[in-house]
Amino acid sequence: MGRGRVELKRIENKINRQVTFSKRRNGLLKKAYELSVLCDAEVALIVFSSRGKLYEFGSAGVNKTLEKYHNCCHNAQDSNTSFGGEPQNWYQEMSRFKDKLESLQRSQRHMLGEDLGPLSIKELQQLEKQLEDSLSQARHRKTQMMMEQMDELRRKERQLDELNKKLKNKLEAEGCSNYRGVQTSWATDAAITSDSGALSTPNAEPPAAAVDCEPTLQIGFVAAEAAAKPRRSKH
Repeated sequence: MGRGRVELKRIENKINRQVTFSKRRNGLLKKAYELSVLCDAEVALIVFSSRGKLYEFGSAGVNKTLEKYHNCCHNAQDSNTSFGGEPQNWYQEMSRFKDKLESLQRSQRHMLGEDLGPLSIKELQQLEKQLEDSLSQARHRKTQMMMEQMDELRRKERQLDELNKKLKNKLEAEGCSNYRGVQTSWATDAAITSDSGALSTPNAEPPAAAVDCEPTLQIGFVAAEAAAKPRRSKH
């Protein structure tokens, strides 16, 4: 005798409902596993009981499969939005973008002071306030940039001053040592020059040991002898 057909409706008996849930849940999990193995399919199964208890199965991981499902559905919706729809929707979208472009171009002309005739007093006041706010922001930004540049220049000036002081101290230290060396050299040269000049100066008196051998003294001696002889008278 064949199995009777079960009417699909909620089981009122709480115990029978829990037993049926356990049996069919295990069978569903088994079928999902068999489908993933036999057909090499990626299967994810999530079941919540009436009490809120979770039962799940994922051949490649439930989270991974759910993420893949989310991406697939999101891309499909974007594709339908971009390429699907009736031509009328396309025309409406184009008209909306066209109006927005015209509005932006009109605002740009107003900011440049052009095409101000159709504007009312209130619109002109709003435009004036907007321009004042923009000008104030531009001035604030310019002032900020100038202050930053001045700070940078002051910092560079301090660095150059420090470098200049270091170079000055270094040159002074090297100059002192060179000056002392020059003074020593000058003193040595002066001593040598004074020693050699004492012998070569014409007005300097010669040493006493060299008196007998000077030719000038011999010449003077001969001249004295000649003066002592009597002179011959001229007739």
